[in-house]
Amino acid sequence: MHDTAGRAEGRAPAAARGTAPGAALGAVSRAAVPLALLGAVAGAFAYVGTVDPNTPGHYPACPLLHYTGIYCPGCGGLRSAHAVAHGHLGTALGCNALAVAGYVVFAVVWAVWFTRRLRGRPFEPVLRPVYGKALLALALVFTVVRNLPFGAALIP
Repeated sequence: MHDTAGRAEGRAPAAARGTAPGAALGAVSRAAVPLALLGAVAGAFAYVGTVDPNTPGHYPACPLLHYTGIYCPGCGGLRSAHAVAHGHLGTALGCNALAVAGYVVFAVVWAVWFTRRLRGRPFEPVLRPVYGKALLALALVFTVVRNLPFGAALIP
């Protein structure tokens, strides 16, 4: 016997196969939030790519650097984003290698999120406490090393 859903042939119903009317609309709605975030990040990179952080007066100075002379983990991040926006990866790494690593991690996590959302699968990233502590330790070591004489290559 044949039924209209295709069960007699061992296939999943049309709605389960994603061929039901509106399946494309569902995929678009599932991807709306990741695409909106990507648009916001792309807009921020476009702005930083257009408004050069190397020119004084466009962005506020880092308060930690201004008052103490110590480079924080974010110092050089805008210059790094500017270099990435212009395709200068070497310059970006020289401005803030930690920020470039963050851009890469963001891109990978976003791609996984987007793909899972398109396929209708949940995306619930969990950062275990040990990994969170490791990230904080990495940022602390990066900060200390870039402020020591032998870490001068990490200064923006």
